[in-house]
Amino acid sequence: MNSTRAAIIEAADRLFYQRGYRDTSFADIAAAVGLSRGNFYHHFKSKDAILDGVIALRRQKTGELLAQWSAESADPAGRIRSFIHILAVNRDPILEHGCPVGSLCVELAKADHEALADAAAIFTMFRDWLRAQFEALGRADDADELAMHLLARSQGAATLASAFHDRSFLDREIESLETWLAHCLGDRPEPQTQGAHPCSSSC
Repeated sequence: MNSTRAAIIEAADRLFYQRGYRDTSFADIAAAVGLSRGNFYHHFKSKDAILDGVIALRRQKTGELLAQWSAESADPAGRIRSFIHILAVNRDPILEHGCPVGSLCVELAKADHEALADAAAIFTMFRDWLRAQFEALGRADDADELAMHLLARSQGAATLASAFHDRSFLDREIESLETWLAHCLGDRPEPQTQGAHPCSSSC
């Protein structure tokens, strides 16, 4: 990808998050990159083509982030905590704009946009990765359920923190998720245990 095309996608990624896909125009993106309309159209013929580039960029960055978390900790529980702490790492933009993946998916779903499946695939990347971590913790029977629960809790926290612009709420939710994970770890079976591994009522 040439540098101008990459700069357009990076600018569009930022603007789609801050303003929304529908409310970001070609002119907005061109101005952010410092291109004339003619030069801009040389690289992209439609906003949907830019959207495809933005989704591909976000999927790439998500893959890199998951690989980073996996490399930073050999402990599956530590890796899950890295996911929980993304709410703290991105606290300020979340308070302003919510979750970039969730907000885009909601907007595309309302428009019945054909790119929705590609955008939602980013959630699938997180789901699959989290499921693998819970499986590594001995929770194979309910690993996907736990992964989806954690995704749902994090999305809900991001949405409400943004709606109320409430930093303390987001911090409490992060702490609550840490407590939830600790309960899940406490419910792990001993290594020699066979069979089902039911989740406690606190999970």
